[in-house]
Amino acid sequence: MAARISDPEQLKELLGIPFTPEQTACVVAPPAPQVIVAGAGSGKTTVMAARVVWLVGTGQVAPEQVLGLTFTNKAAGELAERVRTALVRAGVLDPDGIDPDAPAGEPRISTYHAFAGQLLTDHGLRIGLEPSSRLLADATRFQLAARVLREAPGPYPALTKTLPTLVSDLLALDAELAEHLVRPDRLDAYDARLLDTLAATRLTNADLRKVPETATARRELTDLVGRYRAAKRARDLLDFGDQIALSAELALTRPEVGAMLREEFRIVLLDEYQDTSVAQRRLLAGLFGGGTGHAVTAVGDPCQAIYGWRGASVANLDDFPAHFPHADGTPAARFSLSENRRSGGRLLDLANGLAAPLRAMHEGVEALRPAPGAEGDGTVRCALLGTHAEEIEWLADSLGHLVRTGKEPGEIAVLCRTAGDFAAIQGALVARDVPVEVVGLSGLIHLPEVADLIAVCEVLQDPGANASLVRLLTGPRWRIGPRDLALLGRRARLLVRTAAGGADGDGDADARLAAAVESTDPSEVISLADALDTFLDGGGAPDDGLPFSSAARVRFARLAQELRDLRRSLADPLMDVLHRVLATTGLEVELSASPQALAARRRETLGNFLDMAASFAALDGEAGLLAFLGFLRTAAQYEKGLDNALPGGENTVKVLTAHKAKGLEWDVVAVPGLVTGQFPNTRAREAWTSQAKVVPHALRGDGETLPGVEEWTGKGVKAFKDAMRDHQETEELRLGYVTFTRPRTLLLGSGHWWGPNQKRPRGPSAFLNALHDHCARGYGEIEAWADEPEPDAENPALGEDAATGQPWPLPLDERSLSRRREAARTVRTHLAALTGAAPAALLTEAGRQCRVGQQHRVAAGRERPRVVPPGAAVPAGQRAGEHGDEQWRGVVGRRALGQHEPAA
Repeated sequence: MAARISDPEQLKELLGIPFTPEQTACVVAPPAPQVIVAGAGSGKTTVMAARVVWLVGTGQVAPEQVLGLTFTNKAAGELAERVRTALVRAGVLDPDGIDPDAPAGEPRISTYHAFAGQLLTDHGLRIGLEPSSRLLADATRFQLAARVLREAPGPYPALTKTLPTLVSDLLALDAELAEHLVRPDRLDAYDARLLDTLAATRLTNADLRKVPETATARRELTDLVGRYRAAKRARDLLDFGDQIALSAELALTRPEVGAMLREEFRIVLLDEYQDTSVAQRRLLAGLFGGGTGHAVTAVGDPCQAIYGWRGASVANLDDFPAHFPHADGTPAARFSLSENRRSGGRLLDLANGLAAPLRAMHEGVEALRPAPGAEGDGTVRCALLGTHAEEIEWLADSLGHLVRTGKEPGEIAVLCRTAGDFAAIQGALVARDVPVEVVGLSGLIHLPEVADLIAVCEVLQDPGANASLVRLLTGPRWRIGPRDLALLGRRARLLVRTAAGGADGDGDADARLAAAVESTDPSEVISLADALDTFLDGGGAPDDGLPFSSAARVRFARLAQELRDLRRSLADPLMDVLHRVLATTGLEVELSASPQALAARRRETLGNFLDMAASFAALDGEAGLLAFLGFLRTAAQYEKGLDNALPGGENTVKVLTAHKAKGLEWDVVAVPGLVTGQFPNTRAREAWTSQAKVVPHALRGDGETLPGVEEWTGKGVKAFKDAMRDHQETEELRLGYVTFTRPRTLLLGSGHWWGPNQKRPRGPSAFLNALHDHCARGYGEIEAWADEPEPDAENPALGEDAATGQPWPLPLDERSLSRRREAARTVRTHLAALTGAAPAALLTEAGRQCRVGQQHRVAAGRERPRVVPPGAAVPAGQRAGEHGDEQWRGVVGRRALGQHEPAA
């Protein structure tokens, strides 16, 4: 190819970018293996695009001989756009001469998974993979795993968790085995040897006794993994883990495939390389490394390696020079990018201080430098408040002031360690008329309107979901008081004892023994849902004489009947079930009764959740409620959201977890919850010694970088736990570094002493203390710093509740209640006017409006149309869910007639 560029200065002029000397060195390096350690905000995407232009423009390669790989479709699209724009500006590509549907003559930019999938499509037959194999969607994964669990012959006495949790554990173990290229039989053999070792060991404490229990459970779970994989093979199905594992096998066992790809792609760019798994590294090294000296450029930052819990190995970036050496065996070159052009110098000073221990752990990592002239830019404001409520108020007041004084809401983000505070933050911002968006599935499921919907679904799917049922019983709809709730729990316990052959108060020794071991049998689970059913038909149990209030008996019976009716439709498609739950429970009507601004935001939140559920269901038409609940549980567990949802383009304050903020930036970033134990999180990562779904470190491809158990004694296991805690501190330090390098101009950090329901004070975390010291040196402002409570002090939030006699259930919102009562008067007026009218006239104005609302939902694709026989009508008070299309009448009539009074 003819050269169009011959000098780096010419490249700078063509692209209009004033490259730093560091960037220039990376861009113009000869086509050979190299790794670029690119600090936060140092322009790695710009450098990758410019390197492609340099190599193509100087005639060293043709555009179509360049392969670029990254993790997400968004990142791949951004890199492809940067590369194409740069090539067009350099005159290499014709901006109008390329067919977008057949981009011949352009670099190939893809995700790692898409590349692996294409590799199997082209060469899978070489390892016996049929071309008919198709990719499993997440929906089908959970559905198939649930089917395998139901059909497995067992017995599996060590697996005592609920079915949805076991589904998640099964998929987690299968995925981790694939990520580290470990066969199930190898894992089973390891655990068998471990059990033999522990059989001759004196188990002196609870942690040590937990190890053989976990190994036994893992062997049973491994057997289920084998059955799950057999089910996938029988159906010619693959998931993402299979794609990478089989691609790695192809690369490692068929060298001719690597030779063909190296001939096709003379230049390879690997983005975010610190986030690759062991299997991905072995795949890439098998194709382009191993002493071939191929021109591979990997870019990443070990200080931003925050995905270790999902299989990523930061050792891949550290060991790149050894995995991808030159043809003569010398290690690949290592470059660094350290000039940050995003944040002001005073913000970078804070980030550099936090990252000092990380820089000492990884070669090639340098402290970030601000762009020339930005050394004094950037501000930090911090606050330590007395209570959690005061912290939320401070945060909302600060952001509200920024918005009122001209800052665009879209330039502000709130980054939290977990999604637990999302609902409080959203409510506080809405109350101040600040537009706000909660990003991602893991955030949505913590908001009250979505949590209520999920709670109903949990109860429908699992009769043992007691926490979800309690949420419903104590919520604004059923309003069950503490006395009746306690009596319901007592009845549930009595049902278990009766099933076991004993009775309450029975003096027989066998009965007392049965009571002593109650609930140790997984089949004897105390279920509030079972107790609820007794209010319909007695549940086959004798009358226990418990003094329930009359109001509670009525409400228990109505809820039991409602749940029974809903359970009949559990086999229906997922979206049908969700819409039926919404219609039956009246959640949408409750939202309509909320104050206008909050109602609009809550309807939008519920709509976003249903859109995500529809996307999940669209991947597989057979996706059911069980699969979806497993998906939600996994999303909540990791706080990242299994979805790849990113902040939308609306001009709203974004509320999201710190994990989802990687790669993003805003003018203003607020980080609440900087309290002891929360951020940084001091809880150690799930250990393989106590979690059956985790692969032992000795079998992992990156096991040398992880803590090990030196000896099977109480002292040895304690040392392992301490090492895991230290490892977690390092992981949290990386997450903090990512979080505090997101803002361009202003960082707000806050914490509190007293949590919403803690009996002991929390206090500032190491991160908040670092912000305080940074501000004390003159680089920011300490807006508030509450004194540490006295040793005998009590949580004022709990004290207020005790002093004022906080009612339970909580009183309804006055504005919502007045709107509901006004609607009740309107409906009563219409019903009175229609007394004695023909059946067709029973369509009241309220009902007509509700029918119109349903038609709008149908048109929007969020609800299926219902068909009702002509002339079918029911009385106005008919319970929802009994007559198909007449559901709307029951909902409107019931909700409009006002609220329930709280039961005892």
